[in-house]
Parts: sequence; structure tokens; C-alpha cells
Amino acid sequence: MTDAGHFPHAAAHGRSRPRGADEVVVILCTDGAGYVELRGQTYGVSPGDIVVIPAGAPHRYRADPLNPWTIWWMHVVGLDSDVFVTAIAESSTEFSPVMPAHDPYAARAALEHVLVSLERDDTVASLRSASGAAWGVLAQLAADRARGTAEAGDPILAVQDYLRENLHSNASVAELAKMAGFSDSHFSARFRHASGTSVVEYRKRLRSARARELLITTDASVAAIALAVGYDDPFYFSRHFRAINGTSPSQYREAFRDR
Repeated sequence: MTDAGHFPHAAAHGRSRPRGADEVVVILCTDGAGYVELRGQTYGVSPGDIVVIPAGAPHRYRADPLNPWTIWWMHVVGLDSDVFVTAIAESSTEFSPVMPAHDPYAARAALEHVLVSLERDDTVASLRSASGAAWGVLAQLAADRARGTAEAGDPILAVQDYLRENLHSNASVAELAKMAGFSDSHFSARFRHASGTSVVEYRKRLRSARARELLITTDASVAAIALAVGYDDPFYFSRHFRAINGTSPSQYREAFRDR
């Protein structure tokens, strides 16, 4: 790991590197849109897309002027980095530096882990933590590319999409299982296998991720953010937020803005 960051609603953001970067550049778009120019091609970037730019490759990227992107990004170097880039972006027939993340929530959480680890301090422990998270992001992208494009008809992915797009939904496991066309027990097992956690925990973490973004990018009150992510009771929201993030919403906002 050499660098990482988060640019919310980055109007007029862009970089041009005629000689490329010394590192592999990884960008996750979580909102808005942007463009990447690489190897004579221009690629559109939408929410949920990940961009992987090889080290040394001349490139340009920029936010859409009318709908600027929100991105999480990192620069990485190392013996594995070129191997991962080949596995992620190249095949025998094509080169594609932009791909949809199979689970944008997990990708964002990992990149946030990278950033927080780097900003904590420059001890060996923090640098190892950041590098481990970065390695995990690249390994997951390589695995996703090997599996191929996520099937639009996959019922578990459809439920995950539903939960991401409907943070206010309190649909029960039985209701979500019915949506997927499985029994409750089979659905719960498949959901845990696909996401690594239960439906209840997945929904909490989705809401927490969106709350962190709102705390960073807006001045909305904690109560308003609680409502925005599906909690009628701000105290209940704060308990869940603290359990996941180890701090209160107000303390999280203050700590982030003091960095």
C-alpha cells in the first residue's frame, strides 16, 4: 500500500498521467459517474464499478461534469500486483479495466479498512493491516473475474441488490426467502455462503456503511441520518453503529473531519 483515499461527490476531479503511475491504481465508484481513458479506449464508470489500472500504463480519468462520482481508491505495489492485474483485467481475447463488483458493499468496506489503517499511524501493524485488506480486494476481484459476470438472475444477488436499494425495508428472512424462491433454511445458508454473514448482520452493515458516508459528506443530524438509513429510533441506530464501528456516530464524524 502506498496511498488511499475517499473523494465524495468529487466535482471537477480528474488526473492525467501520460507516463502512467508507478503503482497499480484501483478505484471503486459508489455514486455518480466518471470516465477512464486507457489504451486508446474510453470506458464509462458507474456506481458499483471497479477500475484497475496497470502500473506504468498511460491513462486519464475524470468525474462526469454533470453527475460527479464518489470514489474510494488505493495505489498498490508488490510482487503480486501485476499478477492480480492480469487476472482481473486481461484475458486471451480482451482487456477491460472496468468491471462491476460482485459485492460493492464488501469492496467499499475493504477499501475503507485500507484507508483507516493507513490514517491510524505508520507502524508496521497498521501498514500490514492496510496491505492485507488491499490484497484481499485484489484477490476477490480476480476471483470474481474468474467466475465471470454475475448472473442477473441469481436470486441471492437479487436479494442483496434489494437490501442495498431499500435500506428502509425490514423484510423478514421468510419474506426474503420467498423473494428468492427458497425455503427459509436453504435461503439463509446460501445467503451466508455468498456474503459471509447473516441477513440481519448484512442489513446492519449496509445501513452502517451508508450512515458513515452521510456523516462524512453531509451536515445532517444523527437523527436525520438514522431515518435516512432505516432507523426510526436514533438511539437504536447509535447502538448498532457503535457495535459495528466501535464509536458513536458523532464521534465518528468528528474523528474523520479532524484527520
